[in-house]
Amino acid sequence: MTIHIKSFVCNPYQENTYLLYDESGASVIIDPGMYSPAEEKEVLGFIDEHDLKLEYVLNTHCHIDHILGNRLIYDTYGLLPTFHEKEIPLYAEVQNYAPQMGIRYEVSPISETFLPESGTVRFGDHLLELIFAPGHSPGHLCFYSRSEGFIIGGDVLFKGSIGRTDLPGGNHSQLIQSISDKIYQLPDDTVVYPGHGPATTVGQEKRTNPFVRG
Repeated sequence: MTIHIKSFVCNPYQENTYLLYDESGASVIIDPGMYSPAEEKEVLGFIDEHDLKLEYVLNTHCHIDHILGNRLIYDTYGLLPTFHEKEIPLYAEVQNYAPQMGIRYEVSPISETFLPESGTVRFGDHLLELIFAPGHSPGHLCFYSRSEGFIIGGDVLFKGSIGRTDLPGGNHSQLIQSISDKIYQLPDDTVVYPGHGPATTVGQEKRTNPFVRG
């Protein structure tokens, strides 16, 4: 069965929330960023309409715009968000700075198990490979489908740009190395679904990205 990808642009940061699912209804949600009631209704409505059975809620990393919908998913489906343990300090800090930014944020409990730097996440009959790509944040993970030729890349690589590194936990040289050593080693036709903005491909970014050339 084929993995279908549905994206939703959410919250004031225009973050991309992704639902991956197949014909059986097996699905995962990655970086739920729903904030407004309309966004929450749209995502939950899509899940209900397609009779999806969520198996995981995955966070590439734990900046505020990528976790705003974690509590809704937990309250609705009983799923705990899962991410790399190096993201715990970022996750904990969100509740402190969200009010200062005028952002309503409800804390979700987190899983007692964390994603490793390498390995796989299985949903239905599908495998997503974990690619550890720190730099934008200390424990940033990407989720790669080798069989389907795409990667959910979070805030590592964008079309014509890269993730910012001026936030706490950011490291510019580490990010460049992650892109060069991890993302750019994937096949050129790999589709990159980023945390913000339109999709791109590994090959296009290697040829044209002004920050990191392949």
